[in-house]
Amino acid sequence: MDIIRTPGHMRAALRTARLQQGLTQADVARKIGISPQAMSRQKNTERASFERVHRLATVLGLEITLRPKSAIADQANPVQEW
Repeated sequence: MDIIRTPGHMRAALRTARLQQGLTQADVARKIGISPQAMSRQKNTERASFERVHRLATVLGLEITLRPKSAIADQANPVQEW
């Protein structure tokens, strides 16, 4: 399981899942009901809505889970979060 700590981590995780499934950005755009151009415009932004991220995750067969942060993870990974 990947722990997402920054928007960049989320972007990389979604991209990796897409590529592992052999899907193009255009394929995923069609599956979530947006144009390939709209998908391309958002690929470099950190401001995608949660709804869009959730739809992407669902299409890619991923699950988003929220859980309390552990103190051990904080000490091992002192990354500034968003």
